[in-house]
Amino acid sequence: MSYLALTEADREAMLETIGVSSVEELFADLPAGVRLGRELELPPALSEQELTAYFESLAAENAHVGAELSFLGAGMYDHYVPAIVDAVLQRGELLTAYTPYQPELSQGVLQAIFEYQTAICELTGMDVSNASGYDGTTVAADACFIAKQATGRTKVAVTDATNPQVRQVVKTYAPGFGLEIVEVPHRDGTTDPDELRAAASDAACVIFQHPNFFGVLEPAPDLAAAANEAGALPVAHVDPLSLGVLEAPGNYGCAIAIGEGQSAGNYLSYGGPHYGFLAARIDFVRRMPGRIVGETTDAARNRGYVLTLQTREQHIRREKATSNITTNQTLLALAGLVYLSWLGPEGLRDVGETCMALAEHAKERLRLPVVFSEQTTFKEFAVRVGRPATEVVREARARGVHPGYVLGRDYAGMDDVLLVAVTERRTPAEIERLAEVLAEVGAA
Repeated sequence: MSYLALTEADREAMLETIGVSSVEELFADLPAGVRLGRELELPPALSEQELTAYFESLAAENAHVGAELSFLGAGMYDHYVPAIVDAVLQRGELLTAYTPYQPELSQGVLQAIFEYQTAICELTGMDVSNASGYDGTTVAADACFIAKQATGRTKVAVTDATNPQVRQVVKTYAPGFGLEIVEVPHRDGTTDPDELRAAASDAACVIFQHPNFFGVLEPAPDLAAAANEAGALPVAHVDPLSLGVLEAPGNYGCAIAIGEGQSAGNYLSYGGPHYGFLAARIDFVRRMPGRIVGETTDAARNRGYVLTLQTREQHIRREKATSNITTNQTLLALAGLVYLSWLGPEGLRDVGETCMALAEHAKERLRLPVVFSEQTTFKEFAVRVGRPATEVVREARARGVHPGYVLGRDYAGMDDVLLVAVTERRTPAEIERLAEVLAEVGAA
């Protein structure tokens, strides 16, 4: 908790400095109609010691992944974050960095962003990346806006097997963008390319998630081809840690690659903040939201880094904006860069292969009916538990295990289905513990 000093002497000194005798005089020009006219209805002030104890008691009500064995996923994952990430992020020049509009003062931050963009482009097979987005949902809305401006079309098709929160944010932005949203249903856990092709007719873009929300691998090249045949831009929403074992979206015909970056270098943090990433073909570089850092040379031919291809007005003036979010998540994106650099290509592949192997092991050990059992999955899979999944979660958590995400929250007919996520942090012994607990609570 930060220490903030505000004594009566401090207050008097500030009032004297600005030339007024009291707080009442400071606000004298405010009309009575906009004043509250009474004291705020707040409990009595607490001392520092009391306030600290109060917040500690609130924090103790949370169950973090170190206190509860977690198989939760559904977009946020318990991957290992190496110590080097925090070591770099806690450097003052990065932790406190302001928007780098003045390159002569911001070379370190600008280079870090440039390297992040390079890593994202190498990961996704795209030509250009921005400096990061707000999160994995808002970058989907940004992709829709790019597609509308590029194609002149006003329809967006999104697969039903895409993260429900991503779909909801796209629907929320749609009226402001003047877009019509069409959803393409899944068939046994995957999307049919023919159905997607039909929905993509006259669409600006098609958004699909790979691996999808159920953890299932989509026929991604076929979906991208179907979108391209219909004249729509294929937009792949991908898990960065899957790209060590799966093909990059740019290599199978996608125009834009987006995703949630939390799994690469960010802690769960009870849901955020995290960072989104957005990369695209060079054709769309001037339509991309947010900031782009480029490499240049100065008058002495020394290498340097600057914001490029965009004006500041593109970030802060509504009529010129490519996004209504004028910030990004540079610090958290830097965590992603440090993590990916720490892993390297072979390490990234090892993490992906470990997740896949542990997930397959868990399918066998749980001895529960696997939903979409004919499909290939990455690090998540769905199982039927034979009773309301919310009850199973509640009873399992009482035993110190969170068994997964209840798919019935988002999909009809799945009230008895759990989505189980298995990352490289889970051990065979922990998977055995999950199997024991699910058996104890009557999952069958």
